[in-house]
Amino acid sequence: MTTGPDTDALLVRSDPAPTGGDPDVLDVPRGTRLDAWWGRVLSVGWRLALWRWTGPLAVTLLGAVLRLWDLGRPDALVFDETYYVKDAWTLTHLGYEGTWPPSTETGSNTTDTRFVGGDTGFYTSAAEFIAHPPLGKYLIGLGMLAFGNGQDPAGWRIAVALIGIATVFLVAVIARSLFRSTLVGTIAGGLMAIDGQAIVMSRVSLLDGIVGFFALLGFGALILDRRWTERRLDAWVVRRELAGRDTLWGPALWFRPWLFAMGAACGLATGTKWSGLYFLAFFAVYSVLTDMMLRRRAGIEFWSSSAFLKQGPVNFLLTVPVAGVVYLLSWTGWFLTSGGYDRLWIQGGGQRWHGVLAWVPTSLQNWWHYQTEIYGFNIGLHTPHSYAANPFTWLLMVRPTSMYYEGQDAGVGGCTADRCGEAITGIANPVIWYASVIAVIVLVVLFVLRRDWRYGLIAMGVGAGYLPWLMYAGRTVFQFYTIAFEPYMLIGLAAVLGLALGSRDDPTPRRRRGILWVGVFLGVAVLASAYWYPMWTAIQTPWDFVRSHYWFRSWL
Repeated sequence: MTTGPDTDALLVRSDPAPTGGDPDVLDVPRGTRLDAWWGRVLSVGWRLALWRWTGPLAVTLLGAVLRLWDLGRPDALVFDETYYVKDAWTLTHLGYEGTWPPSTETGSNTTDTRFVGGDTGFYTSAAEFIAHPPLGKYLIGLGMLAFGNGQDPAGWRIAVALIGIATVFLVAVIARSLFRSTLVGTIAGGLMAIDGQAIVMSRVSLLDGIVGFFALLGFGALILDRRWTERRLDAWVVRRELAGRDTLWGPALWFRPWLFAMGAACGLATGTKWSGLYFLAFFAVYSVLTDMMLRRRAGIEFWSSSAFLKQGPVNFLLTVPVAGVVYLLSWTGWFLTSGGYDRLWIQGGGQRWHGVLAWVPTSLQNWWHYQTEIYGFNIGLHTPHSYAANPFTWLLMVRPTSMYYEGQDAGVGGCTADRCGEAITGIANPVIWYASVIAVIVLVVLFVLRRDWRYGLIAMGVGAGYLPWLMYAGRTVFQFYTIAFEPYMLIGLAAVLGLALGSRDDPTPRRRRGILWVGVFLGVAVLASAYWYPMWTAIQTPWDFVRSHYWFRSWL
């Protein structure tokens, strides 16, 4: 996903100051010895090429270790795994989500206990009403099938873990591509690798991390489409001018493979959870606004009308219908079987469509009715929950989600203190999280002042995942939903750290301060992750250590 030269060699190369200008200014020492050394290292072509991949791959490997190590702990269904894991198991066996007997009908053991214990076949073929599309659960189910009979916790978490690892790599290469700097990309990927919420959401089989991964794929495709379109428009203008023709309206560009890919990626996100629709809407509108700007830059006189009247409908056709088809395909199992929820709704007495829509196949009418019921359920979900978090408080991380806790007395389960605990808390690394919130605000201000499209793009990614939730402040929602837009926040933080770092052309004192403070920040972030890691992975620790992590009463 990288185009153009990597600027890391330029940022750190030790060159003499440019000639001309004020001699007193030109005599100021610039860069550091570190810059000079790194410039010599990257002066060889193969070393520069190696560095471009070594950084992103190194942080991806770090992310893999933190996510895969002892993935099967705890040996229990954590938080909403009780829904998604069991749904995934029946989905891969029935083609739709079957039902499980209530706990009161399973004897002395609860349904979850029986499932974890290896009894995975006591579901029924009766259809279960579900709140989310099936794609993410299919992925979870494939991991379970790969690990055998479904009772291995690592099996029902492996798909989410691999997607979390892939997200680290995507963050690194997208940031590298966006800022043409392997260093910035490596920092962004490294922050994603060690952040607590990202680790938790890669080790617990929930759907939001999957949504974030597919949306991030769409974001990367959007960047590639922008660069693709810019080259195509520039070439078109040159051809028209050489042919002596006007360039008033500009072309309608139908061959937009990356825009098509963006629509497909957002369709996959929506096929996991309906919140993927927000990314599709924001990304599609952004593509039209980008076309307007690029046409104006290319000198097309009627750039506004051209983009709206000619390119706007094209962009719509290349994204929204594509996403719709992908979403529909995610329901293939429901269509190919007869037992799914509402699969035979009309046959059971439901009302068929009349008039101009009477031709629509019965299966599609049944499916549409099911979608309306899912919509009604999600909009009307106001069930009280002790860890519900108002979206207006998400950026402040007021109420992170406690997903698992098991306490032990001295001598139980290896506890050597008076009291021990094993916890999985969806608390992001506080150093990284609050710094990234500040970084996004900084980028918004810089976008207004400098009109750098990259800053606006990052802010748009955050807004796509966050702003629509403000309409549902009264709904039961959770802090961990922020994992879907956290990648853009960390890319933004890496961009701000890159600005603070400066370049080898900066005066030596300023450059040293930049390296020092960025190094200190990254060091503190790493230490904070080491301190919090047991609280993200259910490692048994003394209760006093557990309690020391609850910095605010609302985190309890």
